[in-house]
Amino acid sequence: MASAAEQLASNLNFSTFAKAEDLKKRLWFTLGALLVYRLGTYIPLPGLNADAFARAFQGQSGGILGLFNMFSGGAVERMAIFALGIMPYISASIIVQLMTSVVPSLEQLKKEGEQGRKIINQYTRYGTVLLGTLQAYGIAVGLEGGEGLVVDPGWFFRISTVISLLGGTMFLMWLGEQITSRGIGNGISLIIFAGIVAHLPTAMAGTLELGRTGALSFGVIAAVVVMAVAVIALIVFVERAQRRLLIQYPKRQVGNRMFQGDTSHLPLKLNTAGVIPAIFASSLLLLPATLAGFSNTTELPGWATTIIAALGHGQPLYMVMYAAMIAFFAFFYTAIVFNPKDTADNLKKHGGFIPGIRPGERTAEYIDYVLTRITVLGAIYLVFVCILPEILIAQTGVPFYLGGTSLLIVVSVTLDTVAQIQGHLIAQQYEGLIKKSKLRGGKRGR
Repeated sequence: MASAAEQLASNLNFSTFAKAEDLKKRLWFTLGALLVYRLGTYIPLPGLNADAFARAFQGQSGGILGLFNMFSGGAVERMAIFALGIMPYISASIIVQLMTSVVPSLEQLKKEGEQGRKIINQYTRYGTVLLGTLQAYGIAVGLEGGEGLVVDPGWFFRISTVISLLGGTMFLMWLGEQITSRGIGNGISLIIFAGIVAHLPTAMAGTLELGRTGALSFGVIAAVVVMAVAVIALIVFVERAQRRLLIQYPKRQVGNRMFQGDTSHLPLKLNTAGVIPAIFASSLLLLPATLAGFSNTTELPGWATTIIAALGHGQPLYMVMYAAMIAFFAFFYTAIVFNPKDTADNLKKHGGFIPGIRPGERTAEYIDYVLTRITVLGAIYLVFVCILPEILIAQTGVPFYLGGTSLLIVVSVTLDTVAQIQGHLIAQQYEGLIKKSKLRGGKRGR
């Protein structure tokens, strides 16, 4: 028999959406905030020679700058005030999460509930300011090192660049928090999503142009489309996949009445790490080629040139290292975001237990055993999703934005946002049913 939530979900229709005034306000707010973000990606930094920078960027678009340009919605390509994007905040969040697993005081704060989370979020903001300042200053110095990129080099340009880029990042962090609280979906994820989606039409148009000029055959373009659809279907299937552990609660007595023990499930996602492993692996592997591009390659030793060439985008060594690092970060980040011992302690505190497993340490060991096994499947899935498009890109020259990482982010954020919209609609319909039942009860009382 379907649950009440499933029955409500099956009854959702356009009339339910039309009555959901709060949901419509949230959607309009989200769209307006994303529009503000897109406008900010076109506001250039002061004191920069835009034409000279555009020519210089073309030579580095295949490195880590291309990856950051994708996440920033093209702001790096135009060196806009949002060029740093939201990446410093994401890096600070990951660093703070790592520290909560190592520093006892931060681990204790994590367990203190809402107040502890607020303090940790504040530390994350401080970390964002620090990382954003360092990265913005590095960008300013790097721009001054380029020939003809800066109109008037000096400390005034550096300070104004740091203020502009850091201010852009902090504004995006605030905007993401506003979307999360007053809009629909996770604000930070939606900002990255909007940046990627904004460039997908350009990438598709570029692919069709290659087909028109004969650089790509019709068969290759058809294979790209089929691959994209198949990868999207695989992402949808795996991101919704769960391993549910049966949880039982003992019988309890209230007064003279004995209540039957309840049963529930502990859902473990097949891909607990999400898209973070792919982002980390891409960033680390593209870093050597990017640094070499900014330096004089003739001054590098022969072994360094050989390694950089072997780690070039689409090379066999790059593919092997990419797959290995994705698998490593899948296990590493899963261990950070999910603690089996804490989960087992919470189950024991509330009287829950897994049938056949002793509460406490044995439960933690069992959850860790199951989590490790499903993470193996999750790592294989991530490697396949990210490597298959990379191979096709290397062989055909399809634009970078059709890579596995971008598809993974777009589909995952879409699924999460649709789920939240559906949750709001179910809540709206549930409130309507309660109001109707109260009105009927009042009429009967009369």
